[in-house]
Amino acid sequence: MATSSSTLPENGPEEEDEMMFGAESGWVEPLTSCDHLATSLSSDLAHIPTPDTPCNRCQNPSENWLCLCCKEVLCSRFVNKHMLQHCRETNHSVALSYSDLSVWCFTCDAYLNAQVIMQLRPVYETAYILKFGEAPPFHIGEHPKVEDQ
Repeated sequence: MATSSSTLPENGPEEEDEMMFGAESGWVEPLTSCDHLATSLSSDLAHIPTPDTPCNRCQNPSENWLCLCCKEVLCSRFVNKHMLQHCRETNHSVALSYSDLSVWCFTCDAYLNAQVIMQLRPVYETAYILKFGEAPPFHIGEHPKVEDQ
């Protein structure tokens, strides 16, 4: 459930690893809204670094995330936790994974549905094109038009 809190959880490393993204259920339902988007998104998400950009701090070449507030590229909690540190230091809540193009809100502690949330669709589509060289094939909520015969 989304909250309006602007502070990030103060979990220690052990607790943080145990609270991994709904790991207990095996399935995570992304949120279709988030209160933190209004203050956490860059005004220019049409121009983003490419998915092969290394972590700005450790130069790790993979498993990197794009901060959707300042567009800094940093490694995941499974590498050196630089994006997690960045979010705690700056209160930038929302990031996009260059691995699978998922969007995560660190304050809500939840995935966000980038195909449903209109503010996220442009950056999702741009990242998809940069990663795969073509537009996303299908958007949730959109259906192909059928011609009358």
